[in-house]
Amino acid sequence: MSNYTTTLPVTLDQALAPAWLTGALAPETGGAPVTAVEIVEVIRTVATKVRFTAACEAVPGGKLALCLKGFLDAGPQTMRGGATTVLEADFYSLLAPRLAIRRPPCVASIIDREAPLGIVIMRDLIAAGARFCSALEPFSADETAESLAQLARLHAASGLLPELPWVKPRLADFVRNQYVPQPVLQEMMSGPRGAGLCARTRDAGMLLQALAALAERNAAWPPFLIHGDCHAGNIYRMAEGPGLIDWQILQRGSWALDVAYHINAVLPVEVAEHEERRLLGHYLETMRGLGADIPDMETAWADYRMALVYGYYLWSITRRVEPAITHLFTQRLGHAVMRHGSFGLLGV
Repeated sequence: MSNYTTTLPVTLDQALAPAWLTGALAPETGGAPVTAVEIVEVIRTVATKVRFTAACEAVPGGKLALCLKGFLDAGPQTMRGGATTVLEADFYSLLAPRLAIRRPPCVASIIDREAPLGIVIMRDLIAAGARFCSALEPFSADETAESLAQLARLHAASGLLPELPWVKPRLADFVRNQYVPQPVLQEMMSGPRGAGLCARTRDAGMLLQALAALAERNAAWPPFLIHGDCHAGNIYRMAEGPGLIDWQILQRGSWALDVAYHINAVLPVEVAEHEERRLLGHYLETMRGLGADIPDMETAWADYRMALVYGYYLWSITRRVEPAITHLFTQRLGHAVMRHGSFGLLGV
């Protein structure tokens, strides 16, 4: 796999140009020319993901099935977040090979650190038989236990953190930068995404206060290597089990941020309410089996209940995802915050 600095393409046409791909894929192809490219699918959210095939005589079968991810044909607002693409490219080249987790095989990670921008080129998981999950297809409790086990493997590698100064805390940044101003957030929460939630939970000012209080707690809790955005859309399934994608907000923080977010994002409200304590116990036992230093159940339960604010905030501010998905995740996580009195536990 390559990881080098160069000027990156910023349009889809540039990224799929055979000449550029010939250089990007050289570690895989030995520098043999890419002679043709065929687009299979283009998915545009914040980043663009394009599935394609690259014809090259030097590889078995003469063709590679790949998926390229980067900021392509993006506006100025999106491009200001280019550092997240560098973080993901660094994850695949510098960290992923050291982790015992299931993730997409990466062929190349290419970075322009001055821009800053990164592009990753991965094997096309769908072509390899993978199925990507969705908020609109809720998990079962057993499926959630499987994906929690993958998160546990990530968290258990937290001994690597002293070697990873580029993996930083993010929660305090969310508080400091306030990506969505409070009046705008209140307008969003007063709309369909907040339907069915109590007035206190829909109050943008209280949410921001709770996030700030959680950031203070998070700074005092032992740090773990965490995914940071482990909702259903960032999980895929293969015959051998689930895997994790989308490492753009990889960070150091409490394990509880990932676990509370994941359980309540992927499960329907009534299933989460019935199963969450058992699933938390499963996660803790998995972590102990991996040799990790993890709290007892009652301490972990208290941390879990407060940490729910993190995932709820992320989906409260989300604007560039299909509304049906945004609303469903906000509802699930908002109901968890209500159920556990998370604001009150944080002193709000």
